[in-house]
Amino acid sequence: MELACLDLEGVLVPEIWIAFAEETGIEALKATTRDIPDYDVLMKQRLRILDEHGLTLPQIQETISRLAPLEGAVEFVNWLRERFQVVILSDTFYEFSQPLMRQLGFPTLLCHKLEVDGQGRITGYTLRQRDPKRQSVRAFQLLNYRVIATGDSYNDTTMLTQAESGILFHAPDNVIQEFPQFPAVHTYEDLKKEFIKASVRDLTL
Repeated sequence: MELACLDLEGVLVPEIWIAFAEETGIEALKATTRDIPDYDVLMKQRLRILDEHGLTLPQIQETISRLAPLEGAVEFVNWLRERFQVVILSDTFYEFSQPLMRQLGFPTLLCHKLEVDGQGRITGYTLRQRDPKRQSVRAFQLLNYRVIATGDSYNDTTMLTQAESGILFHAPDNVIQEFPQFPAVHTYEDLKKEFIKASVRDLTL
């Protein structure tokens, strides 16, 4: 059996923090794992900025409610589900994901959880586990799944390395240059071709 493991933000949907940064005008919130590889450092920076500006979870959720999957993403996920079991491995949070996952048809999502106080202020977060994307792929492999994974950022590279095949999608030049071992594509049609190439089965477009 083959499993497709995909990152969410930047691969299927817009970057949530960038969208919120654009709505609030806070430039520092645009930083993602494309810029800061250490997720803990990145999240502490985000929470500090939210606290300084008095921003709350409901405000972020309001921004998310206006977002839509990237053009072609829904069709790509549907194509993939006909050929693979599909799991989204993301460093987003369940409190963010509902509106976007609904538009994608609710594929399985493994991500993290926010800690929120009674006023809606985000006080912290709980990671599902350390290096969760790689550990998830490893767990699937222990269940005798062969994994093809795709992502766009530094925090995806351990997942791509652990998988039988890893593919960079919509990745910035710095990530592509640092990880030349992974094929890098920028359209869903080319991503389909890479999944077909990586599969041990006879798949058709």
